Amino acid sequence: MARLYADEQYPYPVVELLRVLGHDVLTVQEAGRANQKIPDPDVLAFATSEERAVITENRKDFFRLHRIHPDRAGIIACTNDRDWEALANRIDIAITAAESMQRQTDSRCASFKVTYTLAMLCPKCFKT
Repeated sequence: MARLYADEQYPYPVVELLRVLGHDVLTVQEAGRANQKIPDPDVLAFATSEERAVITENRKDFFRLHRIHPDRAGIIACTNDRDWEALANRIDIAITAAESMQRQTDSRCASFKVTYTLAMLCPKCFKT
């Protein structure tokens, strides 16, 4: 399962549901970095240093960071969907698919690193 870093505005109910699904999710608050107005590039750098993919609803800024910072643990940018259970399930399905694809393409190696670049997870473009 994935190691994730939820940015400051990410809905905590989704974090809890992702944990139930087996993901290791660290929040900005739990990392002691809340209410500090940390710039997005620094959020991404911290996540990368912790080998975690950022999970965010801040799609515009993190899409830009995706283009200029290719060396990172990953970015999962979601739409604002208040059906938190459905959102957590879409994220889980997408992560599982990315991990499966990585295993298939890297079957010669016993260990591998999945880089998550799951651009947009929204109900309109990804059905569970």
